[in-house]
Amino acid sequence: MVLKVFFPSCCSSADSGILVGRWLSEQSSAVVLAVVHFPFIPVQVKQYLGEVQRVTKVSLSVLGSWSNSKQEKEEGLSEFLEDLGTIFSHEPWIQIRKEGDSKFWSCSTLQKHSSSPKEEEVILVYYDQRKVMLSHLHPPLDTADGRAEDASKLCAIFDTVARSRVLFMTDRYDEGPIKLTHWQSEGVEASIIVELLKQASVPACMLLTFLLSLVSGICRSRVLKFWPLSFLWSKLSTCEQLGHRLQHLQVISSNKKAQTQTQLMRKANIFVSLLIDVALGILLMSWLYRKNRIGHLADTLIPVADHVAEELQDLLQWLMGAPAGLKMNRALDQVLGRFFLYHIHLWISYIHLMSPFIEMILWYVGLSACLGLTVALCILSDIIALLTFHIYCFYVYGARLYCLKIYGLSSLWRLFRGKKWNVLRQRVDSCSYDLDQLFIGTLLFTILLFLLPTTALYYLVFTLLRLLVVIVQGLIHLLVDLIDSLPLYSLILRLCRSYRLAAGVKFRVLEQQDGKPLRLLMQINPLSYGAVVQTYRLPTYSCYPKDSWASLCKKLFLGELIYPWKHKGEKQD
Repeated sequence: MVLKVFFPSCCSSADSGILVGRWLSEQSSAVVLAVVHFPFIPVQVKQYLGEVQRVTKVSLSVLGSWSNSKQEKEEGLSEFLEDLGTIFSHEPWIQIRKEGDSKFWSCSTLQKHSSSPKEEEVILVYYDQRKVMLSHLHPPLDTADGRAEDASKLCAIFDTVARSRVLFMTDRYDEGPIKLTHWQSEGVEASIIVELLKQASVPACMLLTFLLSLVSGICRSRVLKFWPLSFLWSKLSTCEQLGHRLQHLQVISSNKKAQTQTQLMRKANIFVSLLIDVALGILLMSWLYRKNRIGHLADTLIPVADHVAEELQDLLQWLMGAPAGLKMNRALDQVLGRFFLYHIHLWISYIHLMSPFIEMILWYVGLSACLGLTVALCILSDIIALLTFHIYCFYVYGARLYCLKIYGLSSLWRLFRGKKWNVLRQRVDSCSYDLDQLFIGTLLFTILLFLLPTTALYYLVFTLLRLLVVIVQGLIHLLVDLIDSLPLYSLILRLCRSYRLAAGVKFRVLEQQDGKPLRLLMQINPLSYGAVVQTYRLPTYSCYPKDSWASLCKKLFLGELIYPWKHKGEKQD
């Protein structure tokens, strides 16, 4: 049988002593956790291991001896190390020796209490104790039982290292009878700043939770459920983003401890996302309020709006003539053109009426950037929606008129074929029509058919303008969703400490020679960046319609309204 010994690489330069760890009999594996140095008293070692075992629920024992070649020459501990096997009586007794300056190690096993002792083939596997401890490849500590029966072979090894946290709390600065070497033997990893922040975060989170409960109570009040506040809250993307960030703040300030690694990573990703969002918003706000950039922006906004209105007027004048040499219905063309020109005139008057207050509005709107860059982008999207409201009205008018004619023509076409739409059964049935019905249907069909090109041209032009606005708003919301959903903390952790996001392990052969144990190096295989984004991606408040090109073309042909996005719980028209 092949014996596998998992040896921590941090103990390769330790002084001679005994190996402390866990023996997995069902796997014929020995997991070395630490090296106990000389001098020590065997009774105290057994008492210490018993205390650790009661706390960690891990059966720890003395697995064998570790001999450093330099110390062995000076002190001659080889015979004493072999005699320790009779004191601790572990089967098999593992002996690991470092052979001088050679890179080869010798690893042998002894079975003194066996009737037929024999040498077993040994595979020596090195592992980084720190990375194994922090990789979270082991089962959750609150759900793993003492034996880890459901764990796989490698998972049981990770579970052993993870649950032996108490053993790693003893370092060389502790004044005790036992001196250990492990991954924290030079001092427990800690930071005074981190510990102070942990202590200060408790009252800060309590205060933030109280304030957020007040804000969320106001948001859930009945006042906001009445029209028009409920309508504005559901349509303005700024309100949706503020509600989304409010939920994030409630998750961060919650007193409930994260139970799993996924919940912990979600909290960390939300915190880093909020921090970077607010930092970018403050940078944007500082840029806006320098050198009177808001005043220049307000002075530029009115001429741009006038220029857009003039271009729309020129476009309507072109449509009222002979666009691209097409012969339109002159009466309908003049009616539609004058109708839309009057709307543009109303829009220009409204813009000039608001021009004295635009700079003040932009000044107060710029202050909202301190809430985050995403809030500022959502406000920009709402401003674009308000400034292009006349284009949206043109699109709605053209779409409704075009849709009315399309459905009218389809209904009259069924009349020619002796069919009709059964509303109750939702199907097309046969029907007999008299001569007067066929005559009136023929007249209406002819009128709608000859008026369709004029209506279709207006609908096509305003649909293209609407799609241009939708694309701009879609790009803005795509950037907002990217900031909201991107797991920045996980990506930074993957870049700096990739072993914290482990997907598995891989083994690399260090040396293989006849008569020597096979030496392997166990390395942590991290998640790819795409897997990190897919696993720890945060949910967003908007969901884009996943229509196919065929469905989109069908909606455009039938004149159905198209929105750039729809919010959760909101049906698309």
